[in-house]
Amino acid sequence: MPISSFSRRWMLQAALMGLGGFILNSIGQARAATLRGKTIIVIGAGLSGLAAASALKKQGAEVVVIEARNRIGGRIHTDWSMGPPFEHGAGWIHGPSENNPTKKLADAVGAEYFVTDDENLVVFDENGREISEDDLTEIADNWESALQFIDAELETFDKRSLELALKELRPSALSDPGVRWAMSAFTEFSKGAPIEKLSATLHDDDKFFDNPDVVLTSGYDEILMPLAEGLDIQLSNPVRKIEYDNGRVAVTTIEGVVEGDYCICSVPLGVLKAGSIAFDPKLPQGHQANIDKLGFGSVTKIALKFSVPFWDIATQYFGIMTEPKGRWNYWLNYRTFADENILLGISVGAYAQVADRMTDEEMAADALEALRDVWGDSVAEPTEILMTQWSKDPWTLGAYAYPTPGSQTSTSDDLSDPIEGRLFLCGEHTTFDYMATTHGAYISGLKAAKMIIEKVYK
Repeated sequence: MPISSFSRRWMLQAALMGLGGFILNSIGQARAATLRGKTIIVIGAGLSGLAAASALKKQGAEVVVIEARNRIGGRIHTDWSMGPPFEHGAGWIHGPSENNPTKKLADAVGAEYFVTDDENLVVFDENGREISEDDLTEIADNWESALQFIDAELETFDKRSLELALKELRPSALSDPGVRWAMSAFTEFSKGAPIEKLSATLHDDDKFFDNPDVVLTSGYDEILMPLAEGLDIQLSNPVRKIEYDNGRVAVTTIEGVVEGDYCICSVPLGVLKAGSIAFDPKLPQGHQANIDKLGFGSVTKIALKFSVPFWDIATQYFGIMTEPKGRWNYWLNYRTFADENILLGISVGAYAQVADRMTDEEMAADALEALRDVWGDSVAEPTEILMTQWSKDPWTLGAYAYPTPGSQTSTSDDLSDPIEGRLFLCGEHTTFDYMATTHGAYISGLKAAKMIIEKVYK
């Protein structure tokens, strides 16, 4: 089906010999004893924190990793209870080119892949009728055209949301149920944000690696193991306060105080926005303003396992034009890469937070209702159910960061600036080019490590 518009819209062959390559090379060339005698505290054992901690340990530092959860990984969390892996958080490697650092991590552990095909897609309208190939191509063209029109019309720092810009400049787009579905299933999904809150000018200015996305059939969390090897990781130990004056840092946890020379704070943006960790002195005004300005959205998943399939098992993705916008409108068929009858449904945009407020029973009923609007009584009760509700998770409070109306690329990039030469923030929210991705998280951790190495080495 020739609808290439549904493949990732803004594929850029990003050369990692920019930021990421420079970081990897410079750290690799540093002397192993550079940080000997230095104690560095890393808060958070997600991908960014582990990347920083692993790099710093290799340079001779004493590294203490403090993690609130009872596991490592953060928003990488693989669940095997259904048979094949259910990824609570990160589910795809986006653009697994040879330059993508997450792909490099996966290759290093011999990960097994399934290459997805965005064009292996069937979409159903609001009445449960299958959309023809011609109509689907028209939807793709109209969606693409609307976004290109907005890109061409707006100045760089226009402060409108994407929704408002479309309403004012291309009102016909959002009146089309097909375009509304595409806007939600693709734009809102990739950004983790409702178009009502997403920057009209920055929604597509970040960078992507080339090649079709892949699912890690051997589990996403296996990429973490080499990074965590040999590290002192304190689990189930939430941080309450970070003090970073007087030439030292002191981190207060529920178990006591840990002191060091430097601190890297890799907690998600949602935790920073909630003020769950106190900083003494308070974060600089610029850092705090950028934390407040950035958005932190939600993506909600549900996996339903059935005794027998009621869908075409050769179709990889199903789209459903549900209302409200974002309600269980995109489904991944596990039968295309696993021998289990599992459908993975996704709610995005504003509806993701609606779903997150549901009980488990309510969410399951809601998702099944969306399926029955298409397949009717052939949709039996599932035999197993797994779901995510990241906005309710106290150690995350959302899915990933996004640019809000009026924000700039510097809003996220400036968050990585050192604070008093002792405190460093990292995570996907601190790199605009690769925001909302695992490779962005990884690169940000290496960047924080490199800044400490350079500071000491000088």
